[in-house]
Amino acid sequence: MKSKIKNTALVLEGGGFRGMFTSGVLDAFLKNEIYFSYCIGVSAGAAYGISYMSGQYERNRQVNLQYTADPRYMSWGNLLKKGNLFDWDFVYDEIPNKHILLDYDAILHSDDTFKIGITDVKTGKSKFVQANQVNKKELIDLCIASSSLPFVSQLAEFKHQIYMDGGISDSIPVEQALKDGYEKVVVVLTRSKEYRKHEVKFKLPVKWYYRKYPKLAEAILTRYERYNATLDLIDKLEEEGRAYVIRPADLMNVSRIENDPQKLDQLYLEGLQQGDDLIADLKRWMKPSNVMID
Repeated sequence: MKSKIKNTALVLEGGGFRGMFTSGVLDAFLKNEIYFSYCIGVSAGAAYGISYMSGQYERNRQVNLQYTADPRYMSWGNLLKKGNLFDWDFVYDEIPNKHILLDYDAILHSDDTFKIGITDVKTGKSKFVQANQVNKKELIDLCIASSSLPFVSQLAEFKHQIYMDGGISDSIPVEQALKDGYEKVVVVLTRSKEYRKHEVKFKLPVKWYYRKYPKLAEAILTRYERYNATLDLIDKLEEEGRAYVIRPADLMNVSRIENDPQKLDQLYLEGLQQGDDLIADLKRWMKPSNVMID
């Protein structure tokens, strides 16, 4: 039986395809047998984190190399035809069920906690759902909702309610991990230390586009405030020895909708190398307060 880290939460930021850095870090964890019993992520953090929680080394890398450049995966044609930049049927049904299989049973029947964040369009607030408390169809719907980016995705249905990208309301769900009782967190970010979000310049188009959902529009417009406040919290926790932060070394020239597989693979390899390099230090940091179970 695997030894699992019980007293520290793993927190995964979103960031679209910049999450390939995260997937590299997570594969370094798998390679070095670092297993967290609690993981929480939003958007791409959840999408890439699911392969970590199912224990499938290099699965995210293979999906990227084989399918990221496929127009069925992401294209403006999808947006015109289906109203979504990403073809969700292809991304969350065909690929994981027919091509590069996802071990759904490992997630749905796990004793571990894997929480996925989504944004309620009516309230603009975040909601976190535990992956082993839903069925397979609901898990797919949950992943779609958490990855449904503003303006390039339709509103997504999950359990008869409407949601969008989890990163809108809570981009880095550290506070939720703390609320769930974890004193220490390992945080994997997709931006460098210097990064801060800026205020949205054009507010009226946002309010008009989501005029039926004013709370969602407000959440989009105030996202930068919450994001930067969370970074300040992470800095504080890091100073207190309660957060271990893994992030890219410099500002990456990779957009959240980058679809060059080779460019993204370099990002993956950066995360893998950084993860490998940090393992010994991470183990030392976790050792005083963690109980490893066999």
